[in-house]
Amino acid sequence: MDISLLLKMAADAAPDRVGLTCDGRNWTYAELWAAATGAAAEITRSGCSHVALLDTGSEAAPIALIGAALATLPYCPLNYRLADADLAALLLRIEPAFIIGDVARVQKLAPESSHKVFARADFVAAAEAAAVPEREAGEGESVAVQLFTSGTTAAPKAAILRHANLASYIFGAVEFGAAEEDDAALMSVPPYHIAGIAGLLSNIYALRRIVLLPAFDPKAWIELAAKEKATNALVVPTMLSRIIETLGDGSDAPDLSSLRSIAYGGGRMPLELITRALELFPHCNFTNAYGLTETSSTVALLGPDEHRAAHRSDDPKVRARLASVGKPLPSIELEIRDEDGNVLPPGVAGEIYVRGDQVSGEYRERSALIKGGWFPTRDAGYLDEEGYLFLSGRADDVIVRGGENISPGEIEDVLLTHPAIADCAAVGVPSAEWGEAVAVVIALKGEHPGEHEIKTLIRDRLRSSRVPERILVVETLPYNEMGKLLRREVRRLLATS
Repeated sequence: MDISLLLKMAADAAPDRVGLTCDGRNWTYAELWAAATGAAAEITRSGCSHVALLDTGSEAAPIALIGAALATLPYCPLNYRLADADLAALLLRIEPAFIIGDVARVQKLAPESSHKVFARADFVAAAEAAAVPEREAGEGESVAVQLFTSGTTAAPKAAILRHANLASYIFGAVEFGAAEEDDAALMSVPPYHIAGIAGLLSNIYALRRIVLLPAFDPKAWIELAAKEKATNALVVPTMLSRIIETLGDGSDAPDLSSLRSIAYGGGRMPLELITRALELFPHCNFTNAYGLTETSSTVALLGPDEHRAAHRSDDPKVRARLASVGKPLPSIELEIRDEDGNVLPPGVAGEIYVRGDQVSGEYRERSALIKGGWFPTRDAGYLDEEGYLFLSGRADDVIVRGGENISPGEIEDVLLTHPAIADCAAVGVPSAEWGEAVAVVIALKGEHPGEHEIKTLIRDRLRSSRVPERILVVETLPYNEMGKLLRREVRRLLATS
């Protein structure tokens, strides 16, 4: 089967139910399916090899995603925030592509290309006009989605997800038609991220109305959630932080009592932030989801009951689980391994390996799967005695001081306990004596505590090898739009200050 079956099932089961709300317009599931079939016809006639979206979130995203599936072509949403040179290189790699969105930019960056480019409104209108609702979902193991990784020192890799990978995730994690008719999921994550794609497919399969916010802004998010009576929401930690900051004590905020579930992921969630969120939304179910592009989104979950139990517990070990990403999904096998590939016991940090039908681990350039079908995530972390997964950052982010491996996360967790520190990052910097030394960059929410106090805090809670040799204070730390800390930019700040 292919992922178009998910929308076909929704359209057959509840054709008149509203499946999407965007910019004031409602689309029923029958209308979305009809538009997707029309999009497939237009895409097929184009003779292109990829379907690309260069745009913010809109109705064009689900129509293009399912339309591409019906046309048996890879759906390749592009990061519209990329610099011109980087985007031009990606456009060259997918030529000829059927591109929806920023016509002027494509024409500027690839004037001699064979791309077929359509403005969003023109694409949607053409798809509606060409609709063939009787069209059946396809079959096969072709590529459903191609996403370019955010390359830092090399050209981005083209991660590919086959229909079987995405279907395995959806069927294993979502119950068909589980949503009530008044359920509404507010989505504001970018359409070029795996969370945006998985969110669309999950909510379609659940028969939930999707409310799209094209570009995230905390005030706009709050107003749209209240206006559309959102019951569910998907955010990243930086989004949640800005929402909470905007709400303040909540006394003058719009009515958000309809919110019953907030899922978050995509970045490190500070313990203080999730604690504040649980207090501000006491009747809301929180879910922390951990996953990667190459794993078709989520592989581990910390569910609502686990959030509540950890929040209410006086046991430090149980309460610490609020900072975990929960346990692996039943369909996922997960191991922590050392540099030699040996499986590590609970409490010992190493690299996270995963295996399961939803795990692709495949790129256009090569497969990253190793013996036995395991995928090395390049994320570092450990499992506690009960099987809860704690992330330590990227495996490449480990600080190696005098031959000792130091996790940035353990230093950051301690720093965030200080009442004057709002945010922080620990990285390795070159050291003639140790090879690498610890440096930290902090953002303050109070008076500077002073370097001596910061160093004493870390020495008393950890040990002397974790004490930073450099401390830099900044106004804000660098994050990408999905809430991931950009450690390379942190190192750049330290190198230029």
